[in-house]
Amino acid sequence: MSLAYSYPKSRFEPAVLVDLNAKAERERLSKAALVGFFRLMSSWQVRDDDARELLGGLSSSSFYEWKKQPDRVLEVDRITRVSYLLGIYKALHILYGDQLADEWVHLPNTNPIFNGRTPLAYMLGGGLLAMQTVRRLLDARRGGL
Repeated sequence: MSLAYSYPKSRFEPAVLVDLNAKAERERLSKAALVGFFRLMSSWQVRDDDARELLGGLSSSSFYEWKKQPDRVLEVDRITRVSYLLGIYKALHILYGDQLADEWVHLPNTNPIFNGRTPLAYMLGGGLLAMQTVRRLLDARRGGL
């Protein structure tokens, strides 16, 4: 007699993970990621200096060049940052109405994670790991974890 667990059959198929180390995948995703990022920054009314920092510290000249011509290949770090931010945007729009969803990053937050700061200030100070934390917090709130 086998004591191995068996799970019921399911139609669930796990998503295939994208290998961001593969240049072809980054080439495929980068332009859409940058276009989405700049639209997101506009929706959230984020200052250009802060947007540059959210991208990982980009020079002003590069930032405005990317804004004019988003057809380029992003590094793994930058495409991951954009992915977290777009996920945060999506979760906010699921949880809240459009106006609050777009203002949320600018509002002081009493959650212990933020310690009274705005989510934007938290992400600017903590970089990629802070973006991941905010994304996971919002996914958990909407029942995604």
